[in-house]
Amino acid sequence: MRARIYQPAKTAMQSGTAKTQQWILEFAPASAREVDPLMGWTSSSDTNAQVRLRFESREAAEAYAKAHGIDADVILPKPRKANIRPMGYGENFATNRRGAWTH
Repeated sequence: MRARIYQPAKTAMQSGTAKTQQWILEFAPASAREVDPLMGWTSSSDTNAQVRLRFESREAAEAYAKAHGIDADVILPKPRKANIRPMGYGENFATNRRGAWTH
């Protein structure tokens, strides 16, 4: 079995970093997905593709994979840019705003 260990990136719909501190062990699909000819649903006989294990640290995820004989690839997260500063909604209408305000 192959798996990957990674830290999830934040979604585009959130501004914070919630749910991005944990490490996830996710199995690679062992078989291709098939389309059911009658209903058109996509299915697979591989149940390991549904498993996502969460760990507090990368070392814990690696130790679990090693203890259970799972070949795991670790994907390290990219560092965030340091120049991101939090802004409030009112700063969109500030008089000293850099960009042009169109309306």
